[in-house]
Amino acid sequence: MSHENIRVEREGALATIVLDRVDKRNALTAAMLQELRTVAEGFRDEPDVRAVVIRGEGAHFSVGADISQMGGTTPSTVHLRRTAEAGALLMRAIREIHQPTICAMQGIATGGATCIATACDFRIGTPGARIGYGEVKLGINLMWHALPLAIQTVGLSRAKTMVMTGDLFDAETMLDWGFFDRLVPEAELAAEAMALAQKYAALPPIAVQMIKRSANAYAGALDQAVMHADADQWLLATRTADFREGVASFFEKRPPDFTGE
Repeated sequence: MSHENIRVEREGALATIVLDRVDKRNALTAAMLQELRTVAEGFRDEPDVRAVVIRGEGAHFSVGADISQMGGTTPSTVHLRRTAEAGALLMRAIREIHQPTICAMQGIATGGATCIATACDFRIGTPGARIGYGEVKLGINLMWHALPLAIQTVGLSRAKTMVMTGDLFDAETMLDWGFFDRLVPEAELAAEAMALAQKYAALPPIAVQMIKRSANAYAGALDQAVMHADADQWLLATRTADFREGVASFFEKRPPDFTGE
């Protein structure tokens, strides 16, 4: 099956999902989220695939949600509520891939792109990578049921720092905080990711996949119960003056003036 902005490559027992919207720094569209979810869910019917790599084409892994898609005609609240769940459904699909997953990251990864990375089992980065969650700078909360994964990945205080500031953090900090499992030169990133994928692919798949699923179930036992309303929080946030100011300042390339309204 062909997709517009992602592609799937296969090499023996390994599969690679490539974000391929280079002209937009792999910014994520609603269509891409659906494509990624379809591919992720499809691996349950591919037992011959033993490991999955997710990477971005070009200089950046992904700058997150395509903000240019915000604004314009406002659909009904019911429609918005349903479309707001797309990210959480994608995160669940990636998290529930039976096979071990490795995210290979270069350049910038922010917002939804960082969420995708935390849904994977392992992350390899380059020394020039910069990682963050930029939602707060638009006056909105972190969605996609991604907050528990941020906390599980870097710890409570550090997750608060990342999500509440919206800053980008350098690769060495992310390695020290446990977000990255290792850093490699950019020229070696793809090969290192494939080598790690091959390591897991060579192990007994039933045991490996049971261990993964049990570990995830234990770590995220309360995630759904706690985060079920993050889409509703987002709906509330998008109706504030601060959200409108955040989006306007982004496009006008100026510092925002948030008022709490």
